[in-house]
Amino acid sequence: MGEEIKVLVVDDEERFRNTLGKLLTSHGMTVTIAESGAAALDILRRDPHDIVLLDVKMPGLSGQQTLPEIKKIDPDIEVIILTGHASVDIAAEMMTHGGSDYLLKPYPMDELLGIIHIAYDRRKTAKGL
Repeated sequence: MGEEIKVLVVDDEERFRNTLGKLLTSHGMTVTIAESGAAALDILRRDPHDIVLLDVKMPGLSGQQTLPEIKKIDPDIEVIILTGHASVDIAAEMMTHGGSDYLLKPYPMDELLGIIHIAYDRRKTAKGL
């Protein structure tokens, strides 16, 4: 794939978001990191992204609270929900409010990459590219 996919990783766990950021970068993606929902919204207001990887459980603005605000900024953005086993019901509910897909932590990297590429193709189609 010759196009760079811009991904915003939103997670309060520093080690997780940094590791994920490095892995996605090694697969040719442009990655921005946010440690909170509020930081993610600030980034998206300044710099459009194709995909958001959004954790459900975060202090401050939770993933549930952040998702509708992301969609106000960019209704076509693809938001993939990342969740631990305990919040599967919340992730499923978030899908009805604009989430594109969700993955349970921990997940295989190839599965995440596949979901990102499918979401990116959907975004391109929605934008008529």
